[in-house]
Order: sequence, then C-alpha cells, then structure tokens
Amino acid sequence: MRVLLVGAGTVGEAIARLARDRDWCELMVLADHDLDRTAALQRELGDDARFPAARIDARDGEAVAELARRHRADLVMNAVDPRFVMPLFEGAFRAGTAYMDMATSLSKPHPDRPYELPGLKLGDEQLARAGEWEAAGRLALIGMGMDPGLTDVFAAYAAKNLFDEVHEVHVRDGGDLSIPGFAFAPVFSIWTTIEECLNPPVTWDGGEWRTTEPFSAAELFPFPEGIGPVECVNVEHEEVLLVPRWVPGVRRVTFKYALGSDFIEKLRFLHDIGLDRVEPVRVGGVEVSPRDVVAAVVPDPVRMGDKMVGRAIVGTWVLGRRNGAPREVFLYQMADAQETLRTTGSQVVGWQTGFNPVLAMELLATGAWSAAGVLGPEAFDPDPYLALMDRYGIHHAMVEMEPGAHRPT
Repeated sequence: MRVLLVGAGTVGEAIARLARDRDWCELMVLADHDLDRTAALQRELGDDARFPAARIDARDGEAVAELARRHRADLVMNAVDPRFVMPLFEGAFRAGTAYMDMATSLSKPHPDRPYELPGLKLGDEQLARAGEWEAAGRLALIGMGMDPGLTDVFAAYAAKNLFDEVHEVHVRDGGDLSIPGFAFAPVFSIWTTIEECLNPPVTWDGGEWRTTEPFSAAELFPFPEGIGPVECVNVEHEEVLLVPRWVPGVRRVTFKYALGSDFIEKLRFLHDIGLDRVEPVRVGGVEVSPRDVVAAVVPDPVRMGDKMVGRAIVGTWVLGRRNGAPREVFLYQMADAQETLRTTGSQVVGWQTGFNPVLAMELLATGAWSAAGVLGPEAFDPDPYLALMDRYGIHHAMVEMEPGAHRPT
C-alpha cells in the first residue's frame, strides 16, 4: 500500500513509526506544512526512502489530490485537525484514492435550540457523499482512531460475538493520566479539545439524536486496572453518530470523557472570554483566530510525552441480553504513559490513537477489509481487527459488569 500521510504531529509521528516495520507499507509520504517536523521524523526513521517528505497546505483539496497522484497513493490518511477533514476528503476523491481519518467532518449547532436538537452533525458532510464514493468503487473509512475507532470496533465485536441483543452502547474515556507541574496542558490537540468539549454533546436516545449542555450528566464510572471510579461528563463525539447506523437495535448511545473539574473550568473560561472562537479577529492590523492563539501558547502535546504519567483507558460499555438474560461488558484498551514512551518512542495518546489506522491499513492492504462508500469502523468484521491487536501484542481486555449495578446517566 502507498499512503499519503497528511500531518506529522503527535499522531502522525506514531503512525509513521508503526508503519515502518510493516510489510504492507510500500511508501508513506510524510506531508505537513512544517518541513522541519517531517525532516526530523525522516531522520528518526533512518532516512528510509519509503518515507519521502513533502510540504502541503491541508486546506487545499486540489493540492492534496495532486500530491496523491504524484506519489501514486492508494490511500490519503488524514492525521491533522478535523477542520481539514473536508478538503482532504475531497482531495482523496479527486485523486481516485481511498481515504481514512480519525475524526469526522465538523458539526454546527442548531441555530435556535442548540442544547436540545442537533444541527449539522459530526460526519454529516461526509456521509452525504456516500453515494458518490460507492458509485466510484472507493472507500472513505471515517472515525478510525482510538475513540472513535477502536471503541466502534468493540461495539461491533460485542454485537457479533457477545450479545443476542444490544440495547445500549456507552463509550467511556478516562484513567489517571496527568502532566504534573503544568497548569493547563492538554494531552492531545488543544484545537480539537476545545471543539469537542465546548460544542453541544450529542446522545442517541430511543431512535433520535438529541443534544445537551456541555459537560452535562456527570457520572462516576468504575474504570478497571485498579483505577476505580472517575467522573466522566458528556462530550460531543463521533461514536454517538456512527454506532446507531451500523449496530442494529441499539436504543441508547452516549460518550463521556474524564476531563476533571479544573480542566473543565479552564475550558469554560476560554469560552466566556471568546478565546475558543475560530473566526479571525483583527489585532494590530493582523487577522488572527483566537483559538489558534491558544494553540500557539499552550504546551505542544508532541513534546509532552516524557512528562506524562499514569494510564489512559478507553472503552466501550455494552448493555443487552445474552441467552435470555441481561448482560453488561466493558471492552477496553489501556496504555501506560511511561511504558508506552519507552517501548514505542511515542507519546501515549498519540500511540493509542495512531496504532488503530495502522491496523486498518493492514486489513485494507491484505483484503481482510474491503468495501466502497463512506463507512464507519462498525461496518466491518471486527474479528480480524482484534486478531491483529493480539498478533502485535496490543493490550485489550474485557470485564463483565453486574447488570444494573451501575446505570448510565
């Protein structure tokens, strides 16, 4: 497989490191607006000729298409902020390649009732093009990171192998990961953090998508691996929009993230003073986006890997029935920050996100996964995916939960 990788940040680095030792990787172009960053990554990869560097403006779909054609790419891999999803998605279509991302096209709140009804939902712009991709015989695999991504695969696995009926799917992202000594240091892109945390969260309830207030419905979720109860809150996320499309019969889907009260207050403050805004403002004759200013001054997650401690757990809590009796399970992946850095060279959240598209690339390259259209991870057979996780020694586990002992809010 020949891949055009757009973005050499935290996750892009992890993708390239993981792909280096994979037999299916014939070529992976390292494309970024910052050639110094790609040059450093090339050196780390041993100046391997399979990893050429290129400068790219991810806002320019035609430039993406031209670069993909030049390198005869089979796949455009989107590893940049979700604001660039549509030009990369369009560029891949123009180039005649497959496409993959880890976050879908952006949402827009309902103009009148943002905390009751969804407006433009995550992924809507891409899913509206599904017919074109299917007619062209090409695949756009959307939301193929950790969450969304592996969490969706877990949902599909549970529906196929563990339940006769799936009633509810609830993704919970937490653990005890921290960056001591920093007042405000996100573990992944601050641009994306602000986007998903301050938008109205979406839930799936009784066959309808609904919205609520940011950080609503606080819930103590009992994380495994000895971590115990951690408070999680509603956050806008793709699983809620993807799972109901491909997991039959599911009645309720939520996504909650363990942000911590201090981090939530800081995000609220950014919103209150307008620093979460994307639209440029004029400062001394220069147009600048307030959110870009925040991204420029907070610590860069790429350089924070050695300062992170603790564990990150992301999992899918599934409720339903098996053999006539209620059943609840939590399927999850756990990564320890210091161990991940030592064994992979990558920051823990970057690696935890990045290994998933690399596994999906292998399944596409070998033909274990194949389809046409705009599809989420749930649309594919989950068994070969989890088999690859086992083959490469990637931790994943499942705990049985006592039915009804802990109710999702």
